[in-house]
Amino acid sequence: MEIIKINENDNVAVAVTMIPKGTAVENVTALRDIPAGHKIALSSIDKGSAVVKYGYPIGKATEDIKEGDWVHTHNLKTALSGVIDYTYEPIGAENVTASKKLSFMGFEREDGKVGVRNEIWIIPTVGCVNGVAGALAKRASGLVTGTIDEIVSFPHPYGCSQLGDDQENTRKILSDLVNHPNAGGVLVLGLGCENSGIEILKEYIGEYNEKRVKFLKCQDFEDEIEEGMKLLTELAEYAGGFKRTEVSADKLIIGLKCGGSDGFSGITANPLVGRFSDLLVAQGGTTILTEVPEMFGAETILMNRATDEEIFNKTVNLINNFKCYFESAGQPIYENPSPGNKDGGISTLEDKSLGCTQKSGTSPVNGVLEYGDRVNKAGLNLLSAPGNDLVASTALAAAGAHIVLFTTGRGTPFASPVPTVKISSNSPLADKKSGWIDFNAGPIAEDKTIDDLAGLLMEFVLETASGKKVKSEISGYHDMAIFKKGVTL
Repeated sequence: MEIIKINENDNVAVAVTMIPKGTAVENVTALRDIPAGHKIALSSIDKGSAVVKYGYPIGKATEDIKEGDWVHTHNLKTALSGVIDYTYEPIGAENVTASKKLSFMGFEREDGKVGVRNEIWIIPTVGCVNGVAGALAKRASGLVTGTIDEIVSFPHPYGCSQLGDDQENTRKILSDLVNHPNAGGVLVLGLGCENSGIEILKEYIGEYNEKRVKFLKCQDFEDEIEEGMKLLTELAEYAGGFKRTEVSADKLIIGLKCGGSDGFSGITANPLVGRFSDLLVAQGGTTILTEVPEMFGAETILMNRATDEEIFNKTVNLINNFKCYFESAGQPIYENPSPGNKDGGISTLEDKSLGCTQKSGTSPVNGVLEYGDRVNKAGLNLLSAPGNDLVASTALAAAGAHIVLFTTGRGTPFASPVPTVKISSNSPLADKKSGWIDFNAGPIAEDKTIDDLAGLLMEFVLETASGKKVKSEISGYHDMAIFKKGVTL
């Protein structure tokens, strides 16, 4: 297989490997070198006409394009512009049926939630105590025994000198993490003079188990490290009492994210994750798709899979509110894809979005979440968050995702507050960065089908949920980032 034509209506195909100039591939002769992952014209395309991939336009030709020519940013541009009025045209999304019930070994919490890890989290209320949080996590490493997986601190630069939405975002994300079931115990570490301090944060946390959540205001103690160690010891005693038990897969919540995409992402890794999403939804489980700016150009596909008009209207608001956010900052709505995306063969935002939304599979859209909301509906959900990898993945964890599936064509070592499974879109990346990549979807462009790998990915996720560490966990990586929109005092 030298090229892949994704949809029968496409007038471009994707090169599986580099096609040298003059090479004939499936009745088309390359007029110049076509890099792997990039597009070759299957027929002549007039200037101003649509370039079609995935069965949808991905932009307009900026010049006449000959059959066999390389189609990329030099002769193709986006056709997107402005805020759009949408009409609900339901398409009857596909409901996949489960052939058998699946399960994993998880930690059943006292409040009925389930965790896939039994970690102790140290969550600073403000960036001023990041160093203290890190020092405590390092000193408390000896408490990692029995069923306790790890003690982790989550530094961030916020919690003070913030106004409006920024301050609200910080409070919501921190409280969401405090309530996350992957944490068997949580130490909330404050300074004492910040404007998102412990007493205010408690209002966002709501009811909590005093054995599971402890609070330390550093300014109140002569030696905050000594006091912190006392509290962490108590948390370890509590968290150590949890054991893994068999749990139905319908309890799983999985976040869906991509980053550093390439021309193969929408052909291999993203549709594979989409198939996984459908399989988990069929089990009664939950998936969450985010990075709203990378839905632009493919949003109507999601809108028309909304379960009802209310969900449709929420999806419209999700899209248009993000467009207004760009405009309010005086920035172009469609300033995408990134340089790495372009190097990998993605030419326009439509090209990127149509590949990105493949991660949603074919299931109905059952819920729409604002940034910082926690998921409360099973099935496929959409979450408001930007495309930035760390911000979006943190938002998925805060929304309740136990695990994030992260597809990539370029590779990245980062993690999020929950296990972050890196899925390669191509085999060369998986071979080169074996210390980063957990699962290779590249064979789909070679000799395997999505169905061949979907079951294997489900098995991998269930193993991860049952305690198998992913590459970023083995490396000791734990990252978080909070969405910032406005001024800093």
